[in-house]
Amino acid sequence: MAEVTSDKILIVEDDRNLLDTLKYNLRKEGYDVVTAADGAQALDMARKEKPDLIILDIMLPKVSGFEVCRILRKEMIVPILMLTAKAEETDKIVGLEIGADDYMTKPFSLRELLARVRAMLRRAKMVETQLGPEEALLKVGDVEVDIARHQASKGAATLGLTPKEFDLLAFLVKNKGFVFSRDQLLEKVWGYDFAGETRTVDVHIRWLREKIEDNPNEPKLLVTVRGVGYKLEG
Repeated sequence: MAEVTSDKILIVEDDRNLLDTLKYNLRKEGYDVVTAADGAQALDMARKEKPDLIILDIMLPKVSGFEVCRILRKEMIVPILMLTAKAEETDKIVGLEIGADDYMTKPFSLRELLARVRAMLRRAKMVETQLGPEEALLKVGDVEVDIARHQASKGAATLGLTPKEFDLLAFLVKNKGFVFSRDQLLEKVWGYDFAGETRTVDVHIRWLREKIEDNPNEPKLLVTVRGVGYKLEG
């Protein structure tokens, strides 16, 4: 039995067999696990239990996983891993657009899910400790990133970033001028030390451009280096 950790995970899944399997294996890994079987219960449990990570199915009774994600993103900063039984690209993109940090399509490898959970929790703990005090306020162009307050602004306007958009922007601002491949960004920002879904990176880049660029269709700050990856111009 793994040593018990202080990390609490909320699993939201209406398939009882899958819910029990995930609960058993996560507890076996030492996590404190709470569960919900529908969207309404998920909102109640998230507000009551304040989990460190949420595993959220899309297809839920009462309130959809999309709506649960959208509501919770306005109320708390917590890593969200969405589960979908559908392979359609639109479901994945919608989940990321409304604030999910990543997604997995059913059926999935339990080993990979556990690896992603570990990476997401590890990364969440690193976000506010990886920069020194002198780097707590970072700027590029008219974009300013306040690490301590977990906020970003463009000029006088506060940017409404999802937690992962903020992590990505903070990393790129700190490393402005350097080019990173999609796999490198998955490792540095998402914390994955294994091959991941690079589409996740592309979607977050696209939506970050919508918020920091004057013209997202002709980006001047967050640019694509063809055949290599992305960089933030200093």
